[in-house]
Amino acid sequence: MKFRGMEEGRIDRRVVLASLGAAALAGAGPAAAETGVTDSRIKVGQSAVFTGPAKDFGVDYKAGIALVFDKVNKSGGVQGRTLELVSHDDAYDPKKTAENTAKLIDEDKVFALIGYVATGNLIAAMPLAEKAGVPMFAPLVGTTSFRTTHNRYLFHVRASYETELRKIVGHLATLGITNIAVIYQNSAFGKSNLDTCLQIAQGLKVKVVESVPMEIAATDAKAQVATLTKAQPGAVVMIMAGKMVEVFLRDYRAAGAASPLYTISVGITDAPGSAQRLNGGIEGLVTASIVPSPQASRMPIVVDYRKDRTDAGEKIDSYTMLEGYIAARVFVEGLKRAGRNLTRDGFIKALEDMGTTKIGDFPLQYGPTNHNGSNFVDLEMYTRTGALKR
Repeated sequence: MKFRGMEEGRIDRRVVLASLGAAALAGAGPAAAETGVTDSRIKVGQSAVFTGPAKDFGVDYKAGIALVFDKVNKSGGVQGRTLELVSHDDAYDPKKTAENTAKLIDEDKVFALIGYVATGNLIAAMPLAEKAGVPMFAPLVGTTSFRTTHNRYLFHVRASYETELRKIVGHLATLGITNIAVIYQNSAFGKSNLDTCLQIAQGLKVKVVESVPMEIAATDAKAQVATLTKAQPGAVVMIMAGKMVEVFLRDYRAAGAASPLYTISVGITDAPGSAQRLNGGIEGLVTASIVPSPQASRMPIVVDYRKDRTDAGEKIDSYTMLEGYIAARVFVEGLKRAGRNLTRDGFIKALEDMGTTKIGDFPLQYGPTNHNGSNFVDLEMYTRTGALKR
């Protein structure tokens, strides 16, 4: 008796190889899934500030991200997978951020990280993300050093602080104001962006006549105000974030200082609240905005944001929430383009392949060596009630 394929005592080699291949396939399990990805879910991690003087940034940014994730989930998810956001409070402490990031990667087993807040906190987290090969998406950070050195795992959405400061200082130079002062947060964020501001000013032939540090937890700014007033600058540029901004504005207005004030985008989060607490003292403050006004109904991305916010019954409404909303929309677009066979490498490539694009008419640009996202910066002025006007 001869087996099929046997001829003159020899077995047909093609039959054997085919049989072995079939056996191997039958014995093999399903391909290993990417960390944080199951057939029905994608787990995403966040460490941000949810308590303390700067909590509004984390709370509002998370609210914008969650607004998008919740809507996507109600619509069936991304490629049939729902999005789960795991958020841990770091209280603005870089050491805690590092601990949270290690937990998100090693214990929570997230696919990617999103929505981190502040320069020092991102500095603490990035080495851990890089080592684990975990994408870090849309931190609320615009510090120049993160833009000048390409990092495969780090993707921005917001414009850089350099772009904001160039807009501010360039505007002042155009107005003929050639001597300015800077008050900056005494932190990695403040010091780094002070250096950036000094370089921009020098290039535009604008003299920085004084630069003054201030602690984030400060409750008094009288000494800083006195120093700035004595310098008699044509304008004061604020590189600060959180409640310290209100402290400075309160004491600056009380002293009767007259130099116009300019702030980068993270200066004010709760403008109506700040206006109320300062009895209208926010009036006249000029801010760099890296997203459109949340009230700008002419912009499709804002129309979407306002509808989704209303549908969800969300009470928070701020520039920072809109920024989180836009960031999450871009994140979801990257997941969609990566396809059903989702991997971290595939997600990175999908983002890089976006090129020049728009999300709800909001312009972005990505590429293999460009992870910077948006260059959108506008200058607006606060009214007495905290509204913004151009």
